[in-house]
Amino acid sequence: MTDDTFDLGPQARLVARVAERVGDDQLAAPTPCPEFAVRNLLGHLIGLTQAFELAARKDFRPVLDRDPGSVVPDIGPGWRGELPKSLEALVEAWRDPAARQGMTRAGGVDLPGEVAALVVLDELVVHGWDLARATGQEYAPDEASLEGARALLTPADGDDAESGLFGRPVPVPRDAPLLDQVIGMSGRDPRWTAGG
Repeated sequence: MTDDTFDLGPQARLVARVAERVGDDQLAAPTPCPEFAVRNLLGHLIGLTQAFELAARKDFRPVLDRDPGSVVPDIGPGWRGELPKSLEALVEAWRDPAARQGMTRAGGVDLPGEVAALVVLDELVVHGWDLARATGQEYAPDEASLEGARALLTPADGDDAESGLFGRPVPVPRDAPLLDQVIGMSGRDPRWTAGG
């Protein structure tokens, strides 16, 4: 994915639409992330969008040193307004080509800006799927976003393909849709449903 084609906008808008359709009665529902209910997943999305906006701007505040797995996130009463605003700010920050240059920091990890851009894209693709699947919604990311997520999740030569970047990959058929391939590479079962 080149600087000319990279844009978080389509995926961020998709996540915002999925979140907008979440009912209050679904906030305690399970998600494909075993430790997160829907409300925790939404809290995680808010936190990661805010952290990666700072990472794009190279605004190294203490929040960028926090391990995202150290706490179970939650939402406040204003989450319905907070998430779309955070997504918009994230998109704008990463549209600046300088965001992908040099080094940045997120989740307590130093990484190249171009890698951080793919990490946040993958987070939006995969957690958007988590949220849609948990709340019974259709989910169809654009092909460029899926290709970016796949690029991040594909093991480099010499890496252990069995461990995966975010967990042990779930095998999917070679001819499976690209979304299913990405979800399987992220360590999730594309067949997951809230009812088991």
